Amino acid sequence: MNMVARSLLVLGSWAPPLATSVAAQQAPPAEMPADSPLDPMADIGVDWPKIDAEPSDAETPAAQEAGEARRYKVVLEGLEALSATPAAERFASLSVLKAGEKDPANSAQIDRRIREDSRLLESILRASGHYDARIESEVEADGATGLRVRLIAIPGTLYRFSEVDVKGLEETGEKAPAFSAVLGVAQDDAVDADDVLGGAEALRRSLGETGFPFAKVSEPEVVVDHDTRSASIAIQVDPGGERKFGAIRVTGTKPPFDARHVNRIARFDAGQPYDRVWLDDLRRALIATGVVGTVNVTPVPAADPSLADIEVAIEPGPPRTISGELGYGTGEGVRAEASWTHRNLIGAEGAFTVKGVAGTREQEFGISLRKSNFRARDVVLNARLGAANTNLPAFEARTVEFGFGLERQSNIIWHKRWTWSAAGELLATDERDMTANALNPRQTFLIAALPLSLGYDRSNDLLDPVRGFRLGARVAPEISLRNGSNAYLRVQLDASGYLPVSDRVTLAGRVRAGSILGAKTLTLAPSRRFYAGGGGSVRGFGFQRIGPLDAAGDPMGGRSLAEFSLEARVRWREFGIVPFLDGGNIYADSSPGLKGFRYGAGLGLRYHSQFGPIRVDVGTPINRRTGDTRVTVFVSLGQAF
Repeated sequence: MNMVARSLLVLGSWAPPLATSVAAQQAPPAEMPADSPLDPMADIGVDWPKIDAEPSDAETPAAQEAGEARRYKVVLEGLEALSATPAAERFASLSVLKAGEKDPANSAQIDRRIREDSRLLESILRASGHYDARIESEVEADGATGLRVRLIAIPGTLYRFSEVDVKGLEETGEKAPAFSAVLGVAQDDAVDADDVLGGAEALRRSLGETGFPFAKVSEPEVVVDHDTRSASIAIQVDPGGERKFGAIRVTGTKPPFDARHVNRIARFDAGQPYDRVWLDDLRRALIATGVVGTVNVTPVPAADPSLADIEVAIEPGPPRTISGELGYGTGEGVRAEASWTHRNLIGAEGAFTVKGVAGTREQEFGISLRKSNFRARDVVLNARLGAANTNLPAFEARTVEFGFGLERQSNIIWHKRWTWSAAGELLATDERDMTANALNPRQTFLIAALPLSLGYDRSNDLLDPVRGFRLGARVAPEISLRNGSNAYLRVQLDASGYLPVSDRVTLAGRVRAGSILGAKTLTLAPSRRFYAGGGGSVRGFGFQRIGPLDAAGDPMGGRSLAEFSLEARVRWREFGIVPFLDGGNIYADSSPGLKGFRYGAGLGLRYHSQFGPIRVDVGTPINRRTGDTRVTVFVSLGQAF
């Protein structure tokens, strides 16, 4: 008579032993903890190694009975045929023998651990389809004072499925064959718990992602026949009807957004075939706004049976934040920035910010409005008004600025391939460059600009890339009013690349070229000229210290620039070192060249925090000029490029 046992495979990572008899279904006797008070030592089937001829006089009667505690080593044999399965890894992570391998144990403790691990190993083998598995054990001397515990697995015959019965998939119509393939379990496949449970979960997920939001998939039911060394599996599927997206409903105590704004953020429209991927995308997008504390996005039945409405339950997060930033650079000095932001003050995602900057060379106060997801997903409207006083190596300036613009930029959650911005700027600036004479020490400029930018990013990470490349272009037509009007065009091109040479080393390079067309250097406001040198330019030189100098040795700026940087980024866990070589120059002509380059070299330190690398770069000029400092230091957040 066939002995047939029935059991459900209901486990997260591996299945328990399937019952093989009625007696096996009874509650097992309670097991004692591995380190509980010792019973008399049980016979383990082999002679216990006699390492000491006589027990120590200090041993108690209980210790003499259990044996002296000794270290042991666990050896697992017989799993060679299961190398494609995680059997060995699972045993190592759950084994009580492995857990106590570093600590001495006596014979009774080791015996208990052998019995526990034998049952564990049998369960793991049954989860892989080896229902007739046996485990043998041996204990032998290992050197003068140690022991070797050998567990020998004899897997036995591999059971295979003789029947796979999935009911209900026929209701999905022409998609049924594709869903059946997703299950990944077929006749003659091994009875593997991982394959069964993983296939059922994949089928459940695939139904939800392909038009069936209310689909239900039962737990797999496996029937094992020990006489034929086979098993059958039955799964019941209720597709729940194919649906399309319906309306978005917003619920919550005080949701910060209405359904109209959530519709703007969603990448799906009503009437589009249902796909769970877009619900996950919407949830991440809502969290990324910074205004949402918790959000749950779920499909719910609609009045129309062909649709699934989307319920978005939103609870608001703290609307206000205070942030700060601190940096240092040779030539730039210390710079501290603090800001206060209300992220939802002016309509949905209308963030209002007050910012102040205090530094040795810069002081600034400003207010700004940033309205995210403006009219469309990922489009940002921004406006700012501010006043600043700067005292830099090349010039002094007192500036009032108003600016506005639209942009599509990357963020940490959505690293976009294409980015762009279009803006307008109005400035009133009173400036003095270091070449001004005593009769005309300061000049006032009124400037209007329309900066446009376009970026293409194929790097793998926004803050710390290790492969790929980036391209960027910025074009800004400007008009300057001072004793008449002066129109000109500013152009800047940037490119960077990242090449991994090993798991720990990345080579990175950057080039930059810029040009100002239609104006002479001395007719430009000093703040609108090109400068080079500093932490984001040619390290080894102080801020703005590269390019033409006046008679007093102060930088004059120019109408074009050319720069490059090379780095080897070597990382060890959270830390890294970065040897670098930079070069560049500023030219009075509008066409950048390759002559007169100033070169700087040095070494950087990196700490890779959760919010990006913190960098400290120490550089020195290779071909320094009189007045150039011998050592420069730059501290900031993020890689140099």
